[in-house]
Amino acid sequence: MQSSKVTTGRTFVVVFDHGEDFYTALQQTCADNDIRQGYIPMFIAGFATADLVGTCERLDNPQAPVWSRVQLTNVEAIGGGTLAWDDAAGRVAPHIHLSVGLKQYSATAHTSHLLDATVQFLTEMIIVEVAAPVLRRERQPQLYDVPLMKIGEAEVGPMQ
Repeated sequence: MQSSKVTTGRTFVVVFDHGEDFYTALQQTCADNDIRQGYIPMFIAGFATADLVGTCERLDNPQAPVWSRVQLTNVEAIGGGTLAWDDAAGRVAPHIHLSVGLKQYSATAHTSHLLDATVQFLTEMIIVEVAAPVLRRERQPQLYDVPLMKIGEAEVGPMQ
């Protein structure tokens, strides 16, 4: 277990536009504002498409992560997540989870890790920057290569 008191930095209100790719817009927001780490306490969104981690198949190894996707369309969503620096990629590595309701199916819900999404009408988000300590996202080969957050003291490198 890791824990640390954090010093928060700036707080941003971000509005993504209709038709934008969610992760591209989030990366651009971070690059434009030099956000290297932080958290997203909540966001609301409409997505034309959203791909979440999930499967309908039996899992051969229930302990292993699921990498397949469930593809959804025309959804309303609420989510949150963290932003940590990925040294290998030289950029912010978001970790976003959300719950979505399928409008055409009485708002039937799905909840999981967000892989990809396209904004439909709006995404309204709050980002709270973490000034210290350093938050890194590092792949863990011994745990199926899952990128996990590490709390450290060293500075993060420059954005690419």
